[in-house]
Amino acid sequence: MAKLPKINIIYEDNHILVVEKPINIPVQADNTNDLDLLTILKQYRKDKENKQGNVYLGLVHRLDRPVGGIMVFAKTSKAASRLSKQIQNNTFHKTYYAVVKGITKNKEELKDYLIKDHNTNITHVTSKEKGKLAILNYTTIKTINNLSLVKINLITGRSHQIRVQFSSRNHTLVGDQKYDKNPVPNTNIALFAQSITFIHPTTKEQLTFTLDLPNRYPFNIFK
Repeated sequence: MAKLPKINIIYEDNHILVVEKPINIPVQADNTNDLDLLTILKQYRKDKENKQGNVYLGLVHRLDRPVGGIMVFAKTSKAASRLSKQIQNNTFHKTYYAVVKGITKNKEELKDYLIKDHNTNITHVTSKEKGKLAILNYTTIKTINNLSLVKINLITGRSHQIRVQFSSRNHTLVGDQKYDKNPVPNTNIALFAQSITFIHPTTKEQLTFTLDLPNRYPFNIFK
């Protein structure tokens, strides 16, 4: 097998694996056949634990391919089930940072109903009757050059939710090639999964894992 990219392992025990997902690597295999994070981490387990055959690694939440940041994977089916239940019960908390176009409000709750077109892989704002409820809260950290750095508390986890909710309010994420009609060229999307908080599936301890913001445009203009 070709040499796999090195992944930043943030925390690991017998039940969970917390890592930093690199940008532009899909979380799981898709129709591009590009190398995906799940495959990389399964091979990491096989090599580290000297296992033969298949190893288990449960995917309990996702990040879009162009988005980087923190993720947790389950090393047992029991851990996967318990983490998935926390996500369903909204006791699994995810914090994102984004840089959006325009000057945002100091604080705001965004609430919409979203529907995904699976043929185009594009999510749209729709009516209550047709869509799924999507909620997030954000706080504006700083504004520079008509750009705003926002800290986002994601309440629900709909497909492309952050990107769609901000773009529908004319605050498109910088570098969003899918939802921005005039995207910044040669720029990765300015969305980063900065922290997660959850209850450990076996010890029941509350855990929080946090990453520094990336040192790349446009995040670095706010440092």
